[in-house]
Amino acid sequence: MNCPKCGNYSPEGASCCSKCGAQITDTAPFLVVTTPTVAGYKIKKVLGVVTGLTPRTRGIFGQFMGGIESMIGGEVTAFSSEMEKARWEAIDRAKARAIALGANAVIGLDMETSSIGQSNIVLFSATGTAVLIEPENPSETNSV
Repeated sequence: MNCPKCGNYSPEGASCCSKCGAQITDTAPFLVVTTPTVAGYKIKKVLGVVTGLTPRTRGIFGQFMGGIESMIGGEVTAFSSEMEKARWEAIDRAKARAIALGANAVIGLDMETSSIGQSNIVLFSATGTAVLIEPENPSETNSV
């Protein structure tokens, strides 16, 4: 989980950030969706656009293994786990920024990747809208 104040990664179960000392709590549910709305909820307040970025590269060994796998064909597994980690890290960073704004959800999440220059660096970007949502039917106990 990332610190809602500074965005620093903190291990699961940590109660405070090792970088800035902010209290980390993950008790309230937080929704991240690709849709412009959340079924059963209404948007109470739009807080703004949030983005999480993470640039990634493979070391020389990973590039070597990826090159061998690409000659054989099929999935390049040397890159799959790193790409998955980078995707979730970008989402977590966008979520941390939304929490810092006081949001309890990110809607319209969009994921993009791009290469930086002529290097082996791939930039992962997660962008969405930080919002405060509430149940359409306040009598429901399953609230965010």
